[in-house]
Amino acid sequence: MSFVDSLLAGLALVGNVESFLALFGGVVIGVIGGAIPGMSATMAVALTLPFTFAMQPITGILLLLGVYKGGIFGGSIPAILIKTPGTPASSATILDGYPMAEKGEAGRALGMALWASCTADVISNMALIVFAGWLASFALNFGPPEFFTLILFSLTIIAGVSGDSLLRGALSALLGLLLATIGLDLVYGTNRFTFGDPNMMGGLNFIAVLIGLFAIPEVLAMAWHPTAHLGKTRSIGNKWVTFADYRKSFRSIVRGSMIGVFLGSIPGIGAAPAAFLSYSEARRRSKNKANFGKGEIEGVAASEAGNNGVAGATLIPLLALGVPGDVITAIIIGAFMIHGLQPGPMMFVLNVDIIYGLFMGLIVSSVFLFIVGSAAIRGFKYVADVPKRLLIPTVLVLCIYGVFAVNNNIFDVGVMFVMGWVGYAMMRYHVPAAPFLIAFILGPLLEDNFRQSMLMSGSDWKVLFRGPITWFFWSVTLITVVAIVRAGIKSVRDHSASKMSKS
Repeated sequence: MSFVDSLLAGLALVGNVESFLALFGGVVIGVIGGAIPGMSATMAVALTLPFTFAMQPITGILLLLGVYKGGIFGGSIPAILIKTPGTPASSATILDGYPMAEKGEAGRALGMALWASCTADVISNMALIVFAGWLASFALNFGPPEFFTLILFSLTIIAGVSGDSLLRGALSALLGLLLATIGLDLVYGTNRFTFGDPNMMGGLNFIAVLIGLFAIPEVLAMAWHPTAHLGKTRSIGNKWVTFADYRKSFRSIVRGSMIGVFLGSIPGIGAAPAAFLSYSEARRRSKNKANFGKGEIEGVAASEAGNNGVAGATLIPLLALGVPGDVITAIIIGAFMIHGLQPGPMMFVLNVDIIYGLFMGLIVSSVFLFIVGSAAIRGFKYVADVPKRLLIPTVLVLCIYGVFAVNNNIFDVGVMFVMGWVGYAMMRYHVPAAPFLIAFILGPLLEDNFRQSMLMSGSDWKVLFRGPITWFFWSVTLITVVAIVRAGIKSVRDHSASKMSKS
């Protein structure tokens, strides 16, 4: 079948009202699901899956993809307005989005988040369509040693989001890595740090840790100083994002999108690391480096570009190899199988019309995301105008409901509150939460791939240096560590010099 024939076959599948309604409805569900603290894009896709059983294959899959796309953007709304990431992928958006909201520029931050999301979505979709075969074959070269070196490199990037103190950032990351080891050892099946409690055998629930770390400290801060919030309301602000803002951040948006595409095409990395890596790169290259973390619009653009760049790219290993790129595409692969479809190389031969139908649906989804996102900002912006004394208890109820709903387990709610106190202590002593979170995400992946490498090589460490891919990641890790140490020494010298000049 020629390219034109495949294109026409795909158009015949998606060129109907039912498919477009499913895609549009999916984006709406995703944005709402992502915007509710405690919900997530993963949860929204999982809850939508049963409704696709009675649909045509292409319609059901487009509905789920719409939820996925909408959910990743939707998480930025509460992240900016109430410092509560709607999805793990939006954690990096808090770093500059929330300070902007506090300065009365919530509307500007939300507008930039939408523009960056849609741009990254288009770039990610085009990468899927144009480079699917090449990127899939590249991802095929990754074994456990390659994954280990990639994740190790990602962990060194944490220093880029560690705030002013590298030592505090490193301590935060170590705490995240430590808590990531709780649960069953996947190699030997033994319990680690479970203290005899079966609830801890599966490790700490990620949603509970995330919500506890970012949302509960705000609630505790209000309880500690109740009068500090009385009468204070945050308005959406009169400022809206301008084309000049977009042009200024365009380089960071494109770079973040490319980072998202690259990490998304490698199975198992996910949107949160891509967002943090994109943010740290934007900060490293920016002329306004000192303003990052205090309300820099380029920081919002970079983090949203990073997480949305992943959304299309995770479908590359799914469609080309039959390997889900992340948790959400693992749910979506279930929808394929329910309809008797097996993603993988043979799908490009046997079901090429569905492949091209999905490509066209994804292009349209970017347009729907802009329309629904614009409406959602205007709808959800009123959250910012609610007094904190009313908003904080509402957020607390939503957090408890969202964490409980993941596993219907009250233990997860307890984990959320414990992590809330940890997060509050970190906030009081200026220990950054971002390194903790990214280390908690990547910790299990780092350990599993290291141990698999040792098992496959008979404990020969030389396997970690096999091939050009491992050497590349070792090289960039070394360069990053040297750059971090030099930056740390320079900041200590500058601090000492400023102290001497004052005295």
